[in-house]
Amino acid sequence: MAGNPLTRDEFNSFCAALPASTNVVQWGNASVWKVGGKIFAICSSWGSEGEQRVNFKCSDMAYSMLIQEEGIVPAPYLARAKWVRVEDPDALSKEDCCAYIKAAHAIITAKLTRKQRQDLGLAQTS
Repeated sequence: MAGNPLTRDEFNSFCAALPASTNVVQWGNASVWKVGGKIFAICSSWGSEGEQRVNFKCSDMAYSMLIQEEGIVPAPYLARAKWVRVEDPDALSKEDCCAYIKAAHAIITAKLTRKQRQDLGLAQTS
């Protein structure tokens, strides 16, 4: 177990610090973070236990590795798009969780058009 889990407040603070990120609360109090209108991370209390769970977009390689870890599962409804859900808050340390969220932001940013990235003040990628 990694210990030292990321809280919802820490999740929101970290995501807010990422360039051009925006937040909306939807789907029954889920904290949904977007860049250019596209979701890169979600923190929600989905499930019967009511515990906060972090979900994020992954690279193909990270997805393959993460779903092999205890306490991390393919995210319902989003797994085919390479999203994971951290079911056990101790499955990832704060630092690792933040690193994956930052990577998710970069993945989504790279999928934006050049004009969208320019309008958002984001560095050109590719």
